[in-house]
Amino acid sequence: MFENLSDNLSKIFSKLKGKGFLSEDDVNAAMREVRIALLEADVALPVVKEFINKVKERAIGQEVIKSISPAQMVIKIVQDNLTETLGSTSAEINLNVTPPAVIMMVGLQGSGKTTSAAKLALYLRRKKNKKVLLASLDIYRPAAQKQLEVLGKQIEVASLPIIEGEKPEAITKRALEAGRLEGFDVVILDTAGRLHIDQELMKELQAVRKLANPAETLLVADSLTGQDAVNIASEFNNQIGVTGIILTRIDGDGRGGAALSMRQVTGCPIKFMGVGEKISEFEEFHPSRIASRILGMGDIIALVERAAENVDIEEAKKIEQKIRKGSFDLDDLAKQLKNMRKMGGIGSLMGMLPGIGKIKKQIDESGLANDNIFIRQESIIYSMTKKERRSPDLLNASRKRRIAKGAGVEVSEVNRLLKQFKGMETMMKKITKMDKKSLMRGGMKGLMGK
Repeated sequence: MFENLSDNLSKIFSKLKGKGFLSEDDVNAAMREVRIALLEADVALPVVKEFINKVKERAIGQEVIKSISPAQMVIKIVQDNLTETLGSTSAEINLNVTPPAVIMMVGLQGSGKTTSAAKLALYLRRKKNKKVLLASLDIYRPAAQKQLEVLGKQIEVASLPIIEGEKPEAITKRALEAGRLEGFDVVILDTAGRLHIDQELMKELQAVRKLANPAETLLVADSLTGQDAVNIASEFNNQIGVTGIILTRIDGDGRGGAALSMRQVTGCPIKFMGVGEKISEFEEFHPSRIASRILGMGDIIALVERAAENVDIEEAKKIEQKIRKGSFDLDDLAKQLKNMRKMGGIGSLMGMLPGIGKIKKQIDESGLANDNIFIRQESIIYSMTKKERRSPDLLNASRKRRIAKGAGVEVSEVNRLLKQFKGMETMMKKITKMDKKSLMRGGMKGLMGK
């Protein structure tokens, strides 16, 4: 997410950090480069102009140019303005109405609307402890209603029974009645989309909106469509009235122009973002935290939240004890690999770590961020016997050949995994011997050298 923009901004600010004093010309030159970086990221031109003007107005001031760390001051100003552009504060979903709260999902076909409806339902069930009913109003797309029903079963959320030939308004009435009679807290209406905006679609949505009186009308927009997503959002907002936006496929959007333009152009807050294909890969949109990610400062809060959701605390404590005792084995490594995949994969997690952009090239070259490697490593480990996983020293040449054949890999990959495991063992022994001060002082460099 925002990969290209983040890389470009990091390069610009690295140049500034190399100067102990900043002149007005230095700031102007940096802002020209920031302007180009934003335009290359597909940010709308009016948004870029306003952003640069605001930053320059604050940056070309005595408090910046004469400050002790002028480059850091400029970065702070850019961060503040990025946060403001993205929406300043997080906009929470509005459920403060007499139950059931109706959430109407709108958007074009192919934007990920039905999947987002299921993701939102899971979010409300898990994080808000709400009883949710899903209802599909999409009678045009083949199997759309069945798709929502299947997704509902996967996440253990009820869906309105399908009646063949029923019209969207009739489905809406039945969903509202079921919501009231069966004690649902939230009813999510997954409306039909089209390949493009047309008056027939808008009339149908307006009729459903009038009937349902939703607490939220959420537009689902595909971030990969860039400025088209912004134009679509403006059109829906003008004709229907949108209360919030869900940006999908954020994980595949290296530019991020839609996210940076959306709030400014439409005036509608981005409330959620889809960060992966799994139903659980769905996050609240926090402007300040997204701004930090763009500037390579990471998002430790999101990392902690994701770990809390996906990692078994008791299991983690057991592994910690094993590390302290020096009895960490390949079974434990397999569990850790599985946990990382549940949390969205190492590539996703690395984007949340501060300063990772500076060593991104080395990480890419090493293949560490390739989640397929971890899947293959799990296969290798599970092709071993329990005894071999607990005592890797048993693995002689013939055993390695058997394991490689079972995992469908070359023996060299088995050797590479064992070498990495040995390296981890060495590192863990160092960690257990280091006190907190030494660890903080030496950091990863102290543990791993270059």
